[in-house]
Amino acid sequence: MTSRKALADLRSQRWFGPADLRSFGHRSRALQMGYEREDFLGKPIVAIINTWSDLQPCHQHFKARVEHVKRGVWQAGGFPVELPALSLSESFTKPTTMLYRNLLALETEELLRQHPVDGAVLMGGCDKTTPATVMGAISMNLPFVFMPAGPMMRGHFGGTILGSGSDVWKYWAEKEAGTITNQQWNDMEAGIARSAGTCMTMGTASTMTIITEALGLTLPGASSIPAADAAHPRMAGACGRRIVDMIWEDLKPSDILDRRSVQNALVVHNALAGSTNAMIHLVAMAARAGIKLDLREFDEVAGRVPVIANVRPSGAWLMEEFHIAGGTLALMNRLRDLLDLDARTVSGTSLGEGIAEAKVYDDDVIRPLDKPIAASGGTAILYGNIAPHGCVIKPPAAEARLLQHTGPALVFDHYDAMSAAVNDPDLDCTADTVLILRNAGPIGGPGMPEWGMLPLPKKLLQQGVRDMVRISDARMSGTSYGACILHVSPEAAVGGPLAAVRNGDLVTVDVPARSLHLHVSDEEIASRLESWKPPRPDYPRGYNRLFAQHVRQAHEGCDFDFLEGAGGIPEPEIH
Repeated sequence: MTSRKALADLRSQRWFGPADLRSFGHRSRALQMGYEREDFLGKPIVAIINTWSDLQPCHQHFKARVEHVKRGVWQAGGFPVELPALSLSESFTKPTTMLYRNLLALETEELLRQHPVDGAVLMGGCDKTTPATVMGAISMNLPFVFMPAGPMMRGHFGGTILGSGSDVWKYWAEKEAGTITNQQWNDMEAGIARSAGTCMTMGTASTMTIITEALGLTLPGASSIPAADAAHPRMAGACGRRIVDMIWEDLKPSDILDRRSVQNALVVHNALAGSTNAMIHLVAMAARAGIKLDLREFDEVAGRVPVIANVRPSGAWLMEEFHIAGGTLALMNRLRDLLDLDARTVSGTSLGEGIAEAKVYDDDVIRPLDKPIAASGGTAILYGNIAPHGCVIKPPAAEARLLQHTGPALVFDHYDAMSAAVNDPDLDCTADTVLILRNAGPIGGPGMPEWGMLPLPKKLLQQGVRDMVRISDARMSGTSYGACILHVSPEAAVGGPLAAVRNGDLVTVDVPARSLHLHVSDEEIASRLESWKPPRPDYPRGYNRLFAQHVRQAHEGCDFDFLEGAGGIPEPEIH
């Protein structure tokens, strides 16, 4: 930037600058909190959106990190103010954090609008906190830097490295099959999460923070630093320093986000074999910047980008090894011929400048382009007569034999019914059965819970089966694996054709052909839907009612219809 803002141009000056009665009140209340006039007058005011809480283990370190961010703001001549926001703990929030992603996005936007702030540092990382805070800040269009929480330390059990989520499902299947004891299960439970930080697999948390870096919204290299690493508090301080300069430069998200940055995010997502949840979140994030992103673009990019991050659940390693191998910067440097290197970033430089000196230090963890873990197809978008608006699968995480498969449907209308049935030793199913869970989408869930990794029937686990085709209008954890087909859109609860499937109907999955087909005629599907009745409850009040009235379907990003797009609301009046 060649020009810098003058003090009079700062947004916060509307609150603190004028020589009037209202500004007297603002200044006197700042003095009431023990600040000196020199602390806040004549300085940019930086909001720190902190998603810490006592029930957010991924952000347990944010109590300390916020002080490191503040230190950086002070060092650069700014005035930091901490604004707590919803923590959205993936572990404890029920029925699903996805129900509340839009609420945190709305809260972030309104926190920035209603307070005398000139820019923001967004502290997030646990799955929905990244897209939510970024969505809100994009719509507000003030300068911001996203500060990722960082992955936790790797887990261990009996001398074996454990990855959060992925190994939970793996060892639960073994427990149900009777191959490990209760004591072994308890020992694993105590060793799988050993520090603050997000899941250390390539789940939704790391996928979304790395995507956010690829969009240009974090400092270079920030997304792969482990939470417990001493580099993490240094990065937090650097975020505080950088945001002050960004405010003076007036470097806003609208100056950074464009079609180039979104395409870069798509490339990086596929090189990671990233979480299927990215399909929903990146569509919503892009829409907040006025950029329409179609699911077919994910598939087009997946077809030409190799999977080079050898990280669980699709690969062998964890985020700690990924970081030591060079991390996000090294990954993007290896992808440089597939990226638009002129895209801008919050660092004030181009993406190409930011990754120029990065090196890969372990070619097994971050593979060369000619030796990937999969030549293409980190994710695949399927279409068909039960998914006219698309659905998603992660092929590298599934058994190859199931990528082209035909089998009879076994349909569950409710999670509880499914959960009970899979433990029934007399359940009518084989390894070829296609398990289907419906009424678990944005409205049916509500909130599209992570129920899409349907549990395998216990009797089949005992026979050695470890994967089956599973179809739902739900999501699944980014740490999950298997032949799970997710986000079927439109969902069953709004009358999508998934509602027409019956037990015994043949279903064909053909991932190479990008097809999901129900072997029932269009006329029969229409006839079945004519007698269908919506199962969803009529929420009488509260946030659930707002959600049901305004949420979009999965292929549209599940944002609220009234929140899409950047800004448009005038600055608050000050009287």
